[in-house]
Amino acid sequence: MRCRHFLNPLLSPLSFAKPPSRPLASRARAVAQPPAQAQRRAALAEPDVGISRFASSLPGFRGVLKQRYSDFVVHEVARDGTLVRLTSFDLPDERADTDDEANADLPHALDSFRLLCGDADAEALRGFLSRVSEGDSNVSPIILSPDADKAHRLEVHDFFKRNFIFLVTDTVEHSDGVQRCIRVRLRSGPRGRRNVGEKASNRTGIGSSEPSGWRDDMPFDSRGSITWPYHLGKFLRFHLYKENKDTQEALRVIGKMLGLQPRSFRIAGTKDKRAITTQQVTLFKVHASRLAALNNKLTGIKVGDFNYVKEGLVLGQLMGNRFTITLRSVIAESEDVIKAAVDGLIKSGFINYYGLQRFGSASVPTHLVGAALLRGEWRSAVSLILDPREGEYDDMNGVREHYKEHGDIDVAIRNFPRRLIAERAILQRLKKYPGNYLQALMAIPRTLRLMYVHSYQSYLWNHAASMRAGIYGVIEGDLVYKKECLGEGTLTDTSKNNDDHTIASEMDIFVETLPEETIQSVKIADSEDLLKAVYTLEDVVLPLPGSETLFPGNEVAGIYHEIANKDGISLTKSIHGVKEFSITSMKGGYRRVLQRPIDCKWDVVTYTDDKIHLVETDLDVLSKAKPSEVNELLSTRASHDGSLDTSGATILAETESTGSSDLLPELAVKLSFTLPTSSYATMAIRELTKTSTSVDCQKALNS
Repeated sequence: MRCRHFLNPLLSPLSFAKPPSRPLASRARAVAQPPAQAQRRAALAEPDVGISRFASSLPGFRGVLKQRYSDFVVHEVARDGTLVRLTSFDLPDERADTDDEANADLPHALDSFRLLCGDADAEALRGFLSRVSEGDSNVSPIILSPDADKAHRLEVHDFFKRNFIFLVTDTVEHSDGVQRCIRVRLRSGPRGRRNVGEKASNRTGIGSSEPSGWRDDMPFDSRGSITWPYHLGKFLRFHLYKENKDTQEALRVIGKMLGLQPRSFRIAGTKDKRAITTQQVTLFKVHASRLAALNNKLTGIKVGDFNYVKEGLVLGQLMGNRFTITLRSVIAESEDVIKAAVDGLIKSGFINYYGLQRFGSASVPTHLVGAALLRGEWRSAVSLILDPREGEYDDMNGVREHYKEHGDIDVAIRNFPRRLIAERAILQRLKKYPGNYLQALMAIPRTLRLMYVHSYQSYLWNHAASMRAGIYGVIEGDLVYKKECLGEGTLTDTSKNNDDHTIASEMDIFVETLPEETIQSVKIADSEDLLKAVYTLEDVVLPLPGSETLFPGNEVAGIYHEIANKDGISLTKSIHGVKEFSITSMKGGYRRVLQRPIDCKWDVVTYTDDKIHLVETDLDVLSKAKPSEVNELLSTRASHDGSLDTSGATILAETESTGSSDLLPELAVKLSFTLPTSSYATMAIRELTKTSTSVDCQKALNS
């Protein structure tokens, strides 16, 4: 049954990496293809952004990438090496163990307090704690002895923070305006709640003998907040599971339901749209019950694994991503060809290109906008973002055409969907400041506007990587990570480890850029290094241009300047005063030329129905473990929207179909591997199949 899939007369010849046959400088000119400033394409091709070589000359095989979005499954790898999965919809226990808190090592704490504040205050505190332990939720505050020593008062405040988390302190003053005392009260939460400004009519302690002098009726210090339980971390961390949606779109949907702005959410990184992905998200002071209540209303999105933590996520706070990818409709000369290709990928890796996703899905790639910004051409950059585009929906292009012809900002703002963040921000600012294009660009959220310049850096890096990949081994002048900085034995076999963990030491060295404090970990390889054979091609890095990065000490450096010069850009000086849009104001970084997939596993399977999932998703696993709970969520969701979302995708089954069921089985190759943050799984698959990952190419394979 399989033999027809292993004979492929249509497989076209491929271009593989070959030993250099001409001088380096001439190859630089051949690789460099600077973009035309105003050129527009229906779909971006790999050579347009410098992707032109493969790491090995092993033959590939034909296979369709992302025929279904369920063929591309991504799990974030957290900083501790664990895989982020959706495993539970249960709510965390928000109750505080009050008995343990009140009684934990109480005698020792009181003895310490007696030494700090004296017998009278210690007895006052003992009585206060006794009333708390009896369940008196309306227990009044106590005021300690007058204390003119500010340093001592700070020490007392700190004592309560360390030893009595359920109590809160602040400082009150005498009516004479001179004397000051510390007031102790019960913090809001499970032990009881007091109104702001409530009087302490039954004070105990030293202050009780002078009821008219102490201003204990003043409002409580706002630092003792009553709006959030004291025992909970201030950030809610949860796992976001999404299907066929990009991260920002999913968060916008959740934010709208909660009445929150998208910026309220913190993530470690964005995930692919045409995929099934799971990642961590944090929210500030939002209860898990509010999010859990959304699950029966959300389509293609689920949230769970709730936990309260002290700190929110920041961008880049992840170790990488675990990919499970299915290539369908596989055709190869033999199964041995597939095995050899996968083994080659595991052993030799792939050129660590920035994938096409880095440059956007629009007909005007983001690096063209970045080039205009670096040249200081603000109006040109705005036009590139706003102008009509090939390949976009007709109605959206109609809005762009109307604005270009009539300049009607109000009509454009009304018709641009909220997902077009940059376009809407530009227009709203132009409405306020007509003709001020720099102001309009600065209205774009900072992370988004920096993306344009970073995209141009990636464009330069890709061209340099193509040039460098054509040279075998380490050559003099290469930039390499210092061995003494990386340590010995870092690369280890992870195949025997638990599926939910990845070797942290191995992942840590595969970072895109070095932190500022370790920028000296990169050196230029010299003749002595070559004689000792200290470094291999896996140690070679290339710079993302910036003020603190080195260029290679050989002719590879020329590719950066050659392309930048043709685009009218200087990498050594700024031609305008806007630091944000200047490479010389960026620190820059380094990126490995070659990347190997970590803990790679694979299998060849057959299927007869191209509508079925070939990989179990988190929701599939949950459905088996808790069928009634999951099915209730799904059935409720189906009653809301007929089981379809706006993109035509469902949780249970995808409605789109690229082919019909065939009685003869089709071949599919399933791969699972981990990559560090910023490495692109599509580039690993490109190396495996020796096929372009462009939209046009994948459509042709799927036809």
